[in-house]
Amino acid sequence: MKILVADDDPQFLKALKITLRSQGYQIVTAADGVECITVAVEEHPDMFVLDLGMPKMDGMGVIQGVRGWTDAPILVVSGRTDAREKVAVLDAGADDYVTKPVSIDELLARIRALARRIPQESETPTVQLGDVTVDLTAHAVFRDYGAQGRQVRVRLTPTEWKVLEILVRNAGKLVTRKDLLTEIWGSEHINDSGYLRLYVSQLRKKIEADPANPKFLKTEPGMGYRLEL
Repeated sequence: MKILVADDDPQFLKALKITLRSQGYQIVTAADGVECITVAVEEHPDMFVLDLGMPKMDGMGVIQGVRGWTDAPILVVSGRTDAREKVAVLDAGADDYVTKPVSIDELLARIRALARRIPQESETPTVQLGDVTVDLTAHAVFRDYGAQGRQVRVRLTPTEWKVLEILVRNAGKLVTRKDLLTEIWGSEHINDSGYLRLYVSQLRKKIEADPANPKFLKTEPGMGYRLEL
């Protein structure tokens, strides 16, 4: 997998480049926003790791510039802590945001989490759950009404979609509560399992024919959840 790392701090850029290469990733770099756009066009990276405060063009400009032609995950790694700015960056198209300083273990975990969202060539773009179709490409869920011969979109919140997407991409496998909480809300929320139970409950109401006796969204007691196809 090819990752484009853009940051104007040469020491951080060098350290991250060495670390990610040691993990088997192919790395290309940029020291400012304009160079990042140029490298992105030439290299077509599978993922972006961006700083916000870059010269020539800031990270927000880069996000807005690349989102018109690529769906590659974007991880923002920034020293800026303002909550409003974080929301604006995520709304602009970033997939995740971590604040410097960040431990290398957490950074690698975030990258692995985003990598799991990248469709594989052999991956089926749609998954059928009874009369419900999950379309990974469209980021949408539809319910079939056979008698009427029509399909109606099931409205999910962004967080409900994230939970469902992770389970679909790992269909048949146990996904632990810790992994789900870390991927969706960050490592600081690994003990907030109540959030997860709430969203899984809401998903069952929207997808399962009998939410009290789920056929697809299974709970593995004491461990996590599994999507059965």
